Amino acid sequence: MKLRDLAGPDFPEVNDLLAGPLGDTEITGLSLDSRKIKPGMLFAALAGAKADGQGFIGDAAARGAVVAVSAHPVDAGIPVLVVSNPRRFVALAAARVFGRQPETMVAVTGTAGKTSVASFVRQIWAKAGLSAAQIGTTGVISPSRNNYGSLTTPDPVELQKLLAELADEGVTHAAMEASSHGLDQSRLDGVRLSAAAFTNLGRDHMDYHPTVEDYMAAKMRLFDTLMPKGSPAVIFADDAWSDEAIRVAKASGLNVRTVGRKGDYLCIKRVEHFRHKQTAEVHHNGQIFEIDIPLAGDFQLANALVAAGLAISTGVDAKTAFKALETLTGAAGRLELVGHTKDGALAYVDYAHKPDALEKVLTAVRPFTSGKVLVVFGCGGDRDKGKRPIMGEIATRLADIVVVTDDNPRSEVPEVIRSEIMAAAPGAVEIGDRASAIRHAVNLLKSGDTLIVAGKGHEEGQTIGTTVLPFSDHLEIRRALEERAS
Repeated sequence: MKLRDLAGPDFPEVNDLLAGPLGDTEITGLSLDSRKIKPGMLFAALAGAKADGQGFIGDAAARGAVVAVSAHPVDAGIPVLVVSNPRRFVALAAARVFGRQPETMVAVTGTAGKTSVASFVRQIWAKAGLSAAQIGTTGVISPSRNNYGSLTTPDPVELQKLLAELADEGVTHAAMEASSHGLDQSRLDGVRLSAAAFTNLGRDHMDYHPTVEDYMAAKMRLFDTLMPKGSPAVIFADDAWSDEAIRVAKASGLNVRTVGRKGDYLCIKRVEHFRHKQTAEVHHNGQIFEIDIPLAGDFQLANALVAAGLAISTGVDAKTAFKALETLTGAAGRLELVGHTKDGALAYVDYAHKPDALEKVLTAVRPFTSGKVLVVFGCGGDRDKGKRPIMGEIATRLADIVVVTDDNPRSEVPEVIRSEIMAAAPGAVEIGDRASAIRHAVNLLKSGDTLIVAGKGHEEGQTIGTTVLPFSDHLEIRRALEERAS
């Protein structure tokens, strides 16, 4: 592909330059990592949190790069295209290089629920007989793969490569998570979206976004920048930020479809909560549907309705979509029942690592807990420090027994992180070693109790310093239950 075709019409600042011989340069591929450059490739010199890609243009040139893209002029021995938004450039260029995507792509943004919604949409599509996939925090799941991942939204080159692979394997429908980082950094700008959704907004990523308003604005790029006019925007209607999401979507010319108790597209009229499921009456298009969801927690009902809204908006019959909800499997580490004691106390793992999510999960289990609610949690290092006392207060207010432990301390001193949580958690027990904390909580369980081990969810490692040590909340709960039973 020629360089001028790779750039397309989106960057008029380089049109004159590419009209000449430079535009005829053949490009064999592109990369954000100079170490992955091969002869004939384009190198995207992006500024990152830890390093500026401009410093690696020389290395990319030595490996065979024929051109680089940057936000600023650089004398590097190869032509450097200076564009106003190099991140958007590389996202659109990657889409042109790989070309192929599943025919129907949807994206979901919000603080909590993205993984569950993407998983539920995939499951509904599959029940409707469609070849479906999901991309997000827990990795990539399709009819032919189940690959664990670590990034909610992959970098644009890896994302477009992945979409081409999914299309080649026959996937026609794919749901992906749209993180605020991914949206702000234009990683999704080359994805051809058919529909999008918003779940909710709570405190998160305050180490990246200056204010909650900036955080919301990054989320709303999905609606005001990436979605074609007239496309469906499925919005959970019952969140404090729902009205703002609705405003942005309408101002962007989208077809707004709200779901929830205040929803006008899918409206909840009645809900009955049980220990392992919930039953709801949902009104849609003048019809009343009785649905059974085999998952606990009001927030899971909300996620399921957002997913159903996306599925129906992309062609699935409403009756088929609601029927599919009866067989949903929860996303890994999302209020996932891991085991129980001999007398019936339940032990769950949940990914809640932010205030809003912790509040939701502790509130969700209360209706079916006849005994006490116990929670084991910590906070990650090198992340938003302001949420630590907030989460301590939430835990002590909503749980009967609180155990504060380590999450992923990273480069911070674990004792300091715990002390910042404990300052707002009177009566909590502090046990730094996470395995010991889980064992302590399991041994406290009595009939009717519910234990939530929160923060790490599906993760299979614990980051201490720069080392990732093998660690699974699931495995530690099972070990503790086995020890207790022996």
